[in-house]
Amino acid sequence: MRDLAGRVAVVTGAASGIGRAMCERFLAEGMRVVLADVEEKALAETAGELAGTTAPPASGNPLERVGAGGDVAAVVTDVADAGAVRRLADVAYERFGAVHVLCNNAGIGPAGGGAMWEIEPGDWEWAWAVNVRGVINGINAFVPRMLASGEPGHIVNTSSGNGGVAPLPGQPVYATTKAAVVTLTECLYGQLAGTGVTASVLFPGPHMLRTGIWTAERNRPREFAGAAPRRVRSVEEIEEAMRAAGIEPRFTPVEEVADHVVRAIRDERFWILPESPRTDATVRARAESMLARSDPGYLSPPL
Repeated sequence: MRDLAGRVAVVTGAASGIGRAMCERFLAEGMRVVLADVEEKALAETAGELAGTTAPPASGNPLERVGAGGDVAAVVTDVADAGAVRRLADVAYERFGAVHVLCNNAGIGPAGGGAMWEIEPGDWEWAWAVNVRGVINGINAFVPRMLASGEPGHIVNTSSGNGGVAPLPGQPVYATTKAAVVTLTECLYGQLAGTGVTASVLFPGPHMLRTGIWTAERNRPREFAGAAPRRVRSVEEIEEAMRAAGIEPRFTPVEEVADHVVRAIRDERFWILPESPRTDATVRARAESMLARSDPGYLSPPL
């Protein structure tokens, strides 16, 4: 799929941040895009802006928006709900007749920081429902149809250096979910070998990102609520903690992440892992620790 023009992409977590940046880049490549997000208002605004229209939806479904030429559609979707993701797939295929790129990008975090033996069950359950089961739901809803079409396809699952490369000990819930995404994608890649559909795992970066994931608590469902209101640190507080630990925070533009994704799809590259001396050193240190059967000295101090 070196030529993406005319292809169809589905992106979850598309109303803002990395998801929106990927949608913008896909549209610039001449693709048609289906946006999915759990936040209805933000999704409608983003879809309307990308489609260049504020006109009413073209169909009877108030959760969809279609732009000039029918290049943009949007569906409110909770990726933790398998039925909702199947409906997303139905809308995508009904609207555009095919899906060539699936970006399982929706995620929450970092919920459940601190000592893991003090973390409430709802923190674990919510993070795993969105960050892990959301990816599984996307795979189950779309991959069989992508394979049946006989057309080339690509799945991009969003992980994180926190967990995907090495965990930050102070964020065990988020880190374990993102480690699981890497393993899921490795298994998916192996099972898709020779089918014409392939997969990548995305590590956004190489630096921190200013996205809505830092304030995901605003979308926590009641069934995953804790006994007490969750105090989540802002990105500014994380910056302060990093500086106190002697780490100068740096940020990567989301548009740069989208560029990495497009290049990886064209090159059929599995690891979307931007070059970074710090990341590369951690990868080597972790591998060497495993080979030497030594203690994990590569872990960062809890922030």
